[in-house]
Amino acid sequence: MSTEPRLAEVTDPEPAQEAARGTDQAVKETLEDYTLRFAPRSYRRWTPMVVATTALGGIAYMADFSIGAGIGLAHGTGNALLAIAVAAVVIFVTGFPLAYYGARYNIDLDLITRGSGFGYFGSVITSVIFASFTFIFFALEGSIMAQGLKLGLGLPLWLGYLVSTLMVIPLVIYGMSALSKLQVWTTPVWLLLMVGPLVYLVATDPGTVDRFLAYAGTDGDGGVNTASVLLGAGVCLSLIAQIGEQIDYLRFMPPKTEANKRSWWTAVVMAGPGWVVLGALKQAIGVFLAVYIIAEVGASAAPEPIQQFKHAFDAMMPSWIVLPLAVALVVISQIKINVTNAYSGSLAWTNSFTRVTKRYPGRMVFVLVNLGFALALMEADMFSFLNSILGFYSNCAIAWVVTVATDIGINKYVLKLSPHAPEFRRGMLYAVNPVGVVSFVAASGLSIAMYFHALGDTLQPYSPVAAAVIAFVLTPLMAVVTKGRYYLRRADDGIAEPLLDEDGNPSAVTYPCHVCRQQFERPDVAACRTHDAVVCSLCLSTDKVGDHVLPAAV
Repeated sequence: MSTEPRLAEVTDPEPAQEAARGTDQAVKETLEDYTLRFAPRSYRRWTPMVVATTALGGIAYMADFSIGAGIGLAHGTGNALLAIAVAAVVIFVTGFPLAYYGARYNIDLDLITRGSGFGYFGSVITSVIFASFTFIFFALEGSIMAQGLKLGLGLPLWLGYLVSTLMVIPLVIYGMSALSKLQVWTTPVWLLLMVGPLVYLVATDPGTVDRFLAYAGTDGDGGVNTASVLLGAGVCLSLIAQIGEQIDYLRFMPPKTEANKRSWWTAVVMAGPGWVVLGALKQAIGVFLAVYIIAEVGASAAPEPIQQFKHAFDAMMPSWIVLPLAVALVVISQIKINVTNAYSGSLAWTNSFTRVTKRYPGRMVFVLVNLGFALALMEADMFSFLNSILGFYSNCAIAWVVTVATDIGINKYVLKLSPHAPEFRRGMLYAVNPVGVVSFVAASGLSIAMYFHALGDTLQPYSPVAAAVIAFVLTPLMAVVTKGRYYLRRADDGIAEPLLDEDGNPSAVTYPCHVCRQQFERPDVAACRTHDAVVCSLCLSTDKVGDHVLPAAV
């Protein structure tokens, strides 16, 4: 494949040259991992189970243990477990339609969001929210790793933050090809180190279970309290945007056929919304280990995963091996999740930047940008005010994910006002669709106001509920009010070949883009406005003067 695009013969070459320059760095698609576009069938060579294992490897993060411990310490075991369960149900239900669309149509969550109520430019704000999710959680995991390096190797925290940031760069450069190998090979070791201590403690000292179930927390008397449950659920729901990282892998699922439909569905459910099952389990384990540490040494170290596992390993192994194993678990977990955070964050930033500026600087630029934000948060000691950050962030994340999930589940399948097949190409979508944008802004704005006590102390714990309910109600209401008018700028992309094949999968028929001269599969191209040829979606995105963009059509 040539690394230099050759321009077609055109009457006015300048617009084509502008678009070609914008895509110059994207022609090596294997390296760039189809950053801004549909993932073609020719690249999706992994089996459903390999994709699922890779996706699930990304949820090896240790933050769940800290989140669970923090909720348990504050509100008690009963409230914490109910909060974890409530959040898990919401995350599973909203994540299912998103995961299905990502795997079925081979596009990431930003591209899904564009055609599910937000419009071509309207989804830029949600891309920034998702990018924020990735660097917030990168910083959290990096902080946990730095704590491990300090305990195990004596590194000062500032240096540990830097090490945890720099070490993921070589791993994330090559995208899915490298990440699939990393996640598959490290997952068994990670599972053994995580589950082993818990099983040992329960088996050898059943009293730990009784202490765990009876723990009342610092803010309560041990009874179940609705406000405590909702406050805890709000923190857990900050993880709702994790489905975006799962979809960054699920978009590489092979076509769904009669022969593979069982393994295909198993992989989509397990690695899509099913991630939250393991996540909820880790949060519950975090509560358990925190209570165990309180009984052993006190509450000060209970929220830190390195301390949780150090004391758990100490109960079952010789002292000389305890610290190395605890540090190994933390380092493996941090690498597994933070390569995903860096990778997904770079995709989100690149998506936003390219649409706004019509320039494509390459994904690696935004790997470094994302890591820079994460390092700044770590150096600011974000770990010490973790629950406050996550509680605030969850309101935005819930409003976004619920809006998109509702558009897919209700507006597409029930009301049939939203186009069934997702659309993401410039020219085919309106710049802004009020259905998603209004619903998201209203849901996130009101819930954030509630979170900061603007509507009184009584309503403050209910901010995540408000975000979900408002988004769920407004999304179909706005679709009805607008009559679905602002989903498609035009319905015909000027190509006779159907977008989907006879099995309902994206067509694998290829076309040459007349700007960059590369071959792209049918869903990734549209007819050119000024030439008898087709243009790929990235060349359309980087077309500064709109020379290739199809006009609006009623």
